[in-house]
Amino acid sequence: MNEQRRSTGDRRRGDGPRRNAGPPRGRRGPERPISVDPARAAAHELLTAVRERDAYANLALPAILRRFRLRDRDAALATELGYGTLRALGLLDAIVAACADRPLHRIEPPLVDALRIGAYQLLRTRIPAHAAVDTIVDLVRDRAGSRSAGFVNAILRGVAEHDEAAWTAKLAPPADEDLLGHSAFVHAHPRWIAQAFADALGSTEELDVALAADDARPVVHLLARPGEITAEELALVTGGSEAPYSPYGVHLEPGSGDIGEIDAVAEGLAVVQDEGSQLVALALSRAGLVGEDTGRWLDLCAGPGGKAVLLGGLAAIDGVTLDAVEQSEHRADLVRRAVDGLPVTVHTADGREAPLPDDTFDRVLVDAPCTGLGALRRRPEARWRRNPEDVAGLARLQRELLTAALRHVRPGGVVAYVTCSPHLSETAGVVTAVLRRRDDVERLDAREVLPGVPDLGDGPAVQLWPHRHGTDAMFITLLRRVR
Repeated sequence: MNEQRRSTGDRRRGDGPRRNAGPPRGRRGPERPISVDPARAAAHELLTAVRERDAYANLALPAILRRFRLRDRDAALATELGYGTLRALGLLDAIVAACADRPLHRIEPPLVDALRIGAYQLLRTRIPAHAAVDTIVDLVRDRAGSRSAGFVNAILRGVAEHDEAAWTAKLAPPADEDLLGHSAFVHAHPRWIAQAFADALGSTEELDVALAADDARPVVHLLARPGEITAEELALVTGGSEAPYSPYGVHLEPGSGDIGEIDAVAEGLAVVQDEGSQLVALALSRAGLVGEDTGRWLDLCAGPGGKAVLLGGLAAIDGVTLDAVEQSEHRADLVRRAVDGLPVTVHTADGREAPLPDDTFDRVLVDAPCTGLGALRRRPEARWRRNPEDVAGLARLQRELLTAALRHVRPGGVVAYVTCSPHLSETAGVVTAVLRRRDDVERLDAREVLPGVPDLGDGPAVQLWPHRHGTDAMFITLLRRVR
């Protein structure tokens, strides 16, 4: 029972204090301190950072965990509540709005964030309902006072009246009338993103399972740096399992704590990298050249350096060198730190106008800036931050970068065009537009350099998927200059 209901009950009995009278003078005791759970407070601070500063959740959270001194189970809970709430934002907002007496834009933003976390606890965790409500009410009471706490308490008790399935049955478009809209609502995706997935899949037949996989908490993927540690050794020291497709990959279960504190990561033997990102880099390194490999590779969009680490490690083994280009000085510095000790030269430049020779490189990677729709499960706030208007400008940039890559690669050399997005305007659309104006490029079948990876479609390009491969939705096409 909350404070407001206790005082109302006292007045009805006639034995309580008069309104606004306060306790008798000289007899005031110390107020009971409000116990705010630090994991919920940390999750709330993460949502505030994303909302107020457009922070990236994966970059903001580690500092927040350190500030609250959270480790192990508490850190895992804060991560789950923060990331999970951000992933499900649209779904949670619709449910909270159905229980509120005013539109969400008329509720103070910090209270909306608290309501979102509370709704997530009620609908998508095993936390008992009373604990899910009480912990958030205490948080709000500490931050905003008892009146706001009572308001939040009432809304969350309304949310708790139904489980997620009942709420979606009540609020989602009917599946038999609007399958795409239904799947988008149920799996917490904006409709335009669900449409982009359906277009890339070719139909809505797999859409529901694809969106469900994209909405699930992802497994952590590590890259065992080539020449430093094997995947088998990394799996043994981390307690993980070897990846099914990448010979350098290791999987860790979600909730494995602060990845930066893993010894192998802290010592530079391993880095966090999705297995799909590993596969597209490996595909470039395996693609057949015409003529001998002259020993010059190029990563044209290298920041923050994950794929440059893998390519640089392979280059060291093969006795070749890698040039890495990154436009942002800050991100270029990240690349330099990541590839320290490898045969990699980092250039701070726009990849479209990099001061590098033409017709020279054997292998060129264009990991183009994109909407990131293929990594939404790892970037929880991204699905609500992007909008359809972003695609056209990015597609223009992607075409220009691919054109530059084909200028730098030598005849007989190979370009890998890669995006972490399945949106057709960023994948097949870019490649088709560039090749329409050229007759000196042939497409290679990327499936042939990804042995053992199932369900790769009809080729020659490859689209990876979370629900088929357990990877981010990475796209790759391989192009070889013939003259």
